[in-house]
Amino acid sequence: MAQNTDILDRVMGAAPVIPVLIVEDPAKAVPMARALVRGGLPAIEITLRTPRALEAIRAVAAEVEGAMVGAGTVLDAFQYDEAVAAGATFVVSPGATGALIEAASGHDVPLLPGAATASEVMRLLEAGYSRLKLFPAEAVGGANLLRSLASPLPAARFCPTGGITEKSAPTYLALPNVVCVGGSWIAGADAIASGDWAGIEARARLAAALS
Repeated sequence: MAQNTDILDRVMGAAPVIPVLIVEDPAKAVPMARALVRGGLPAIEITLRTPRALEAIRAVAAEVEGAMVGAGTVLDAFQYDEAVAAGATFVVSPGATGALIEAASGHDVPLLPGAATASEVMRLLEAGYSRLKLFPAEAVGGANLLRSLASPLPAARFCPTGGITEKSAPTYLALPNVVCVGGSWIAGADAIASGDWAGIEARARLAAALS
């Protein structure tokens, strides 16, 4: 089954930035997500990098109106199944393997797979995947790489993630093949741990206004 671009277009087109989050305490997830939605960033990615990340996804999916919560750092079919069961709207991976593409084909919840080279983008396009994540964006060439890919691979649309900041985001967003960017600066671990919901909402508003 090809990539469900309808869902991903809604997710990627909802705002210029998708916050990429590391959540240690699921109790913080709901007020954090509400602050992001109030600030204009309804699509959020909670990475599976902590033991209770799935609990956080489940809580946001159940309790935060207007949020489109995704599961990030999904590496295999088992994690994919768990993310879907927790209520994830979309799934994000740092790269793409045959097994992960096969797992995605069994779900309506779409995969946003990572790519870092022209060959990887070509293989994903062949597999029916045109909405992609460039990762790790800054480390593999960033905006210059995306600018170079735009002409030979015009079907690919990207959400670059990895090392992007509020200052560098507009450079990416100006590119014709970039729909949005992923960023962790809006809700860092310290802000989440301290419950700085006002600060997160304020940074979300600034990010939502980027172009």
